[in-house]
Amino acid sequence: MLPDARPSPARLSASCTTLQNSFATTDCTRRQRTYRTLYRNQDRKAHMPQPPCLSLPCRCLAGALVLAGKVGLAGTLGLALTATSAMADTLPNDWADVEHQAQGQSLYWNAWGGDSNVNAYIDWVGDQLEQRWDIELVHVKLDDTAAAVSRVLAEKSAGNDDRGAIDLIWINGENFAAMKANDLLFGPWAEHLPNFALTNPSQQAEMTTDFTIPTEGYESPWGKAQLTFYYDSQRVENPPRDLTELLAWAEQNPGRFAYPLVPDFHGSTFLKQALIELSEDPEVLQQPAEEADIETVTAPLWAYLDQLHPWLWRQGQHFPSSGPELKSLMGDGELWLAFTFNPAEPAAAVASYQLPPSTRSYVLDNGTIGNVHFVAIPFNASHKAAAMVAANFLLSPEAQAYKQRLDVWGDPSVLDLDLLSEQQRLALTPADESPARLPAEALSRTLPEPHPSWMEAVEKGWLERYGSH
Repeated sequence: MLPDARPSPARLSASCTTLQNSFATTDCTRRQRTYRTLYRNQDRKAHMPQPPCLSLPCRCLAGALVLAGKVGLAGTLGLALTATSAMADTLPNDWADVEHQAQGQSLYWNAWGGDSNVNAYIDWVGDQLEQRWDIELVHVKLDDTAAAVSRVLAEKSAGNDDRGAIDLIWINGENFAAMKANDLLFGPWAEHLPNFALTNPSQQAEMTTDFTIPTEGYESPWGKAQLTFYYDSQRVENPPRDLTELLAWAEQNPGRFAYPLVPDFHGSTFLKQALIELSEDPEVLQQPAEEADIETVTAPLWAYLDQLHPWLWRQGQHFPSSGPELKSLMGDGELWLAFTFNPAEPAAAVASYQLPPSTRSYVLDNGTIGNVHFVAIPFNASHKAAAMVAANFLLSPEAQAYKQRLDVWGDPSVLDLDLLSEQQRLALTPADESPARLPAEALSRTLPEPHPSWMEAVEKGWLERYGSH
């Protein structure tokens, strides 16, 4: 049996209740004022107003779930898909023609909207696209990418093959697998981008592999992520270096650690990290979950969480809603140990006075999960040329260097520095010496993501056991 690569019902159900036009921002003025006294006095640049979000009714998501059962898998996940749009057969050979077609188009980019720094960066990208190609970027903020997948499914069911509401999606993992398996993607197109070669895909396999699934030109990389722990060194002298030590530390420091509510991707990533570390045979996680005894493989995870939860923040009866809330609790001093999926986030938060200067970061001794995030174009996108131009700009040394700045986002670059000019390499080499930022060599212990089907398995199992909290 092939694994069902549709979006997890848990994630789709959660989207119904959590997708919203904007995200509440924690009032951190008091905390920032406190930390400012420990630095030179300077004003933090205010973020630009955010564009409106396109709402998606819950009944649309429910209909998409029904549709997901009808569409089925289009061959194995590892096989290349045929072009899903007529435009795929007529991609211009000259990149200048793509740019010409993109002139004056609107671009609806569905992307996670839960972090103000990320939102501000996307605003900056929109400014650049408008100035250079007269492209109007609309950031459709999502809490869960499954909502965008559901919309494309619904449009396909309705026979909408060329007037889709989504032009570009920030995507990876199980959502990419679902779209690829169900013929919901335009392409292949990524190799046509002039800047794609700067990722050196022949030498960096992660640029063309997404949670074990070959991308085959149906999505383009634009950033990296790795699970990174951080702590307040004034309160924690020796942070835990593996999950066994984490459990012991939590028992000694009750209420000072937490992980976000599943299916938030930070919370789900923590579960996958624990599953890998606790598994007797981590290699089984690289294969579809249906090929293994899920109950046996996940049993050590549930046993571990049963022991850990009583020592968590609020005794494990309530969970932070997201990574940003986890960071806010660290800034308020409620937590002493936390984690992020952006290795530079602790240093960036120190620089913006959201975390104290005593913050330090590290990865577990046996490594932590890392991956690449991508952008993909739906098969029925209304403005494919604008989407390709945007994806190419995201891969430019200029955009990658700006994104990597601590005062912007701090998201690591996907470019191979050896393929860049000296000036470009310097721009992409972190100049700061923040003690909260890990050196690049410390991030070399990267664990591969499990097969996407394991995400659904652990989320489903978690919600069955702890979902009432």
